[in-house]
Amino acid sequence: MLQQMTARLDSHGNALLLRAQRQQLIASNIANADTPGFVARDFDFAAALKQVNGGPASSAMSLTSQGHMRAGSADPRRPDMVYALHAQPAMDGNTVDLDRERASFVDNAVQYESTLRFINGHVKTMLSAITGQ
Repeated sequence: MLQQMTARLDSHGNALLLRAQRQQLIASNIANADTPGFVARDFDFAAALKQVNGGPASSAMSLTSQGHMRAGSADPRRPDMVYALHAQPAMDGNTVDLDRERASFVDNAVQYESTLRFINGHVKTMLSAITGQ
C-alpha cells in the first residue's frame, strides 16, 4: 500500500534529480562560453526520464548481435550526453550559444521549481489524509 502511495513521488523525484543534472550541465556550458574549442552538451530530458522510470528510451538502439556494444549509459540516473547543435560556430571552435543556454537555464529552473512544488503539495495531501484532516 505504501508503495502505491509513493509511486508518483518516485517519478517526480527522478525528474527532480534529472533537472538538477541538466542545470549543472547548462551552467557548465555557460561557464565555458569563452573557452576555445569547448563543445556545448545537453541531454534529452524526456527520453532520460522515460528511461529512469522504467520505460524504454525513445532513442534507444536495439542490439542485433550480442557482440555489439551497448549505446548509452549503464546507469539510468546518468543520462546520455549529446553535443548540442550550434547555429553559429565561433572562430575558435566554441559552440556555446549564450542566448540559447540562458533560455534553457531559466526554463529548466522553472521546471525544477514546479516539480518541487508538486512534490511538496503531494506530500501535504498525503499527510492530511493520514492524519484525517
